[in-house]
Amino acid sequence: MDIGLVLQTDPPAQTVVDLMVRAEELGFSHGWTFDSHVLWQEPYVIYPRILERTQRMIVGPMVTNPATRDWTVIASLHATLNEQFGNRTICGIGRGDSAVRVQGRPPTTLARLEESIHVIRELAEGRAVELHGTTVQIPWIADGAKLPVWMAGYGPKALDLVGRAADGFILQLADPYLVEWTVKTVRAAAEAAGRDPAAITVCVAAPAYVGDDLGHARDQCRWFGGMVGNHVADLVTRYGETSAAVPAALTGYIKGREGYDYSHHGRAGNRSTDFVPDEVVERFCLLGPPSAQLERLAELKGLGVDQFAIYAMHDAREATIDAYGAAVIPALS
Repeated sequence: MDIGLVLQTDPPAQTVVDLMVRAEELGFSHGWTFDSHVLWQEPYVIYPRILERTQRMIVGPMVTNPATRDWTVIASLHATLNEQFGNRTICGIGRGDSAVRVQGRPPTTLARLEESIHVIRELAEGRAVELHGTTVQIPWIADGAKLPVWMAGYGPKALDLVGRAADGFILQLADPYLVEWTVKTVRAAAEAAGRDPAAITVCVAAPAYVGDDLGHARDQCRWFGGMVGNHVADLVTRYGETSAAVPAALTGYIKGREGYDYSHHGRAGNRSTDFVPDEVVERFCLLGPPSAQLERLAELKGLGVDQFAIYAMHDAREATIDAYGAAVIPALS
């Protein structure tokens, strides 16, 4: 199993770069960042600084979206970085959350997301597409250019789209029950579309907090349940509070949710996430000493997970990164 690192691009940018360099030295395979350009610094100007100081790390957004960036720009950005650094970028993409909602805009539709996945991948790999009635192709892309596009999602229709169109699946929670349900749904959709289900890479992304004080770890990671709750609220609106289409293990916990404060998005201490119960934090995140982390990772691997990407947004960020490098990644390999 690969281990990735997910960071917010808080200033100074140099700290983000240094942490990614340190992560590669410790055996992390992927370096991801949020892509929410109002709340944090612009990630695409930070990626080349990470790539030029690393040798193997694959870098990209977790996740971008088809609403805030022109699709041709996304393709050209990745293709330019790949030309310089040898196909070492990846494009995580979804309907959009903080990047669009902080501007008072809703997430994009799944139909638009599906079209964008096709356009971004085709253009970044040098092929022509039809766009707004015009044939578009990036002429300078050399043979052999590759850009995997991994899609994030939770609901049945989103999971169906992953199976039909994406190279990888990003699930932003680490609850084994929900991992099993979503992975089976994605693979069934891939098979129905005539694709090889095993060819879709599965990435679980969630906070990991290495330490013995479980209560403190829960409090530091409770924000994550609130962040996931934004997407769950959309599912409840679409499918209802009790629906056979979506497990209650995903939707039930947001009953006490009352709005959301994006000014504290993705940060410990966000009071609009206080509704998230302890048991959800423990299900969604990896908490405890390295032995507990390894136990959950083994369970996730058995469910078909290829990568666990750590959301390192708490007061033990560096300690958790170092603990993974010292005790978790060596045990996995």
